[in-house]
Amino acid sequence: MPNDQSTPGIVAGRLSADQIAKNFGDLHPPLDAHEARVAADRCYFCHDAPCMTACPTSIDIPLFIRQIATGTAEAAAKTIFAQNILGGMCARVCPTETLCEEACVRNEAECEPVQIGRLQRFATDTLMAKGGHPFTRAAATGKRVAVVGAGPAGLACAHRLAMKGHDVTIFDGRKKGGGLNEFGIAAYKAPGNFAQAELDWLLGIGGITVEYGKRLGDGLSLDDLQKGHDAVFLGIGLAGVNALAVSGSHDGLASAVDWISALRQSKGKADVAVGRDVVVIGGGMTAIDAAVQAKLLGAETVTIAYRRDKAAMAASEFEQDLATSKGVRILYNAAPKSVGKEGITLARTSTKGGKLVETGETLTLPADQILRAIGQTLEGAPGVLAIEGGKIAVDATGRTSVAGVWAGGDCATGGEDLTVTAVAEGRDAAEDIHTSLTGGA
Repeated sequence: MPNDQSTPGIVAGRLSADQIAKNFGDLHPPLDAHEARVAADRCYFCHDAPCMTACPTSIDIPLFIRQIATGTAEAAAKTIFAQNILGGMCARVCPTETLCEEACVRNEAECEPVQIGRLQRFATDTLMAKGGHPFTRAAATGKRVAVVGAGPAGLACAHRLAMKGHDVTIFDGRKKGGGLNEFGIAAYKAPGNFAQAELDWLLGIGGITVEYGKRLGDGLSLDDLQKGHDAVFLGIGLAGVNALAVSGSHDGLASAVDWISALRQSKGKADVAVGRDVVVIGGGMTAIDAAVQAKLLGAETVTIAYRRDKAAMAASEFEQDLATSKGVRILYNAAPKSVGKEGITLARTSTKGGKLVETGETLTLPADQILRAIGQTLEGAPGVLAIEGGKIAVDATGRTSVAGVWAGGDCATGGEDLTVTAVAEGRDAAEDIHTSLTGGA
């Protein structure tokens, strides 16, 4: 928790409030109108649009960039929102460097892609600042749909269903919505209160009711939801956190997910306690986000320990470079072995015959705070649903093994665990739900 200073060495206020505010400013500052026009002019407007193919939500990128270039940013935003209603947040957090921008042909011509992500933010911010909502609801169908989870998948599903005239009720176990966007991403990627502002804006479509403090298995059952609704969509995410299987004990060992969530909910962040010497265990985006933010809060040393080599690390090259640019050290081929008062002992590893093995060499790092970011697990899924690989099994349309129940986002089998992928899955499930409820109309 933000104010927990019971562990020696883990304290709040290592830096002044002003310095922390500066450290947590926009990772990619927004473009102004002139900058956006200049950036848009670099687009070749490719007829085959490899950037569009690389986008999980299939936004017509050449079209929206052309609209920006011609001075119609609001039209560009509508093009974006038609495919991705959370286009504002995705513009901030989507790993464009490995998706649309990596596919940009400007990489071959100039070794630098069109700034698609920043252009998307310019367009969506422009329209959202005007107020109102770009879409209207269709005539009421009389159908009721329950959406469990107010994260990216659930919100995208609910919005598309509401737009088609269905009445939607969203249930979420927390006291506020947004899911990963509100609680799980680095604060410097979406500063301010953008996640909640976007949520309020999305609900402007009408036809959506949100009930907080309700989660599956705790006063909410799938059977009751099915009885009271014509369809159910599950976007419950991955609530469980994997344990760190090491010997020994350490008072400063904590979940990186919980620590990031506490940081996200702190208004000034100066009240969030951080260690002097921090070690983060993991190799994904959560590990990077935790490590960078620990450094931004004033930790003297921050080390990411990842058990495999650099090429196997789930975090992108851009994110790894971002971490090292902030003073974070990344140790590859270093697996946690034990913890104790002296810190954490890591075993050096290598890959032989396709298997990860220890080399026999170890090193011990001083650490008053150890954050584990080694993956999350599914919790709360009803036992009647088929599970595959630790997630709810779904087909290409998001249908689960139970008739009338769909699922999408991190909790379901499918693509990468990204905000933009969750949006696509929620949107596509909504289309299939609509087809099912209206008999193909």
